[in-house]
Amino acid sequence: MRNLHQLEQYRLRGRAVLDFCGWEGDAAHGAFRVPSCIDRAPLVVVVSGSDGWDHVSVSRKNRCPSWPEMEQIKRLFFEDTETVMQLHVPVADHVNMHPNCLHLWRPHNADIPRPPSIHVGLSDTPIRDRAEAMALRKRVMSE
Repeated sequence: MRNLHQLEQYRLRGRAVLDFCGWEGDAAHGAFRVPSCIDRAPLVVVVSGSDGWDHVSVSRKNRCPSWPEMEQIKRLFFEDTETVMQLHVPVADHVNMHPNCLHLWRPHNADIPRPPSIHVGLSDTPIRDRAEAMALRKRVMSE
């Protein structure tokens, strides 16, 4: 996660933050208000970097954040080289404290596994037919 002192322009301060969080934060913790890349409405972001995890919660007043908004927050709060995730936990483990809130997570001491990129999509090389796609997939999977 980025050093949150780099994001002071968005940091929330004052009595409401003290009442909610207990303090105004530091380089790895804090509450922030970031204008949405969609409509400039506030995204409220609460960040913690403790207990082995970076955790960023993102909420809006009247709806859940969209994919572009979550990507905006990922790019703002995490380094370009870091992979983060959203988790869909088993129903028995689900906790919902705000109906319009989504979360980004990154473990401190482990790499997040990712599927081979060929399973997600192709980069800038167009594939002409299924046979070429299957040959490329076989080559990538054997590497």
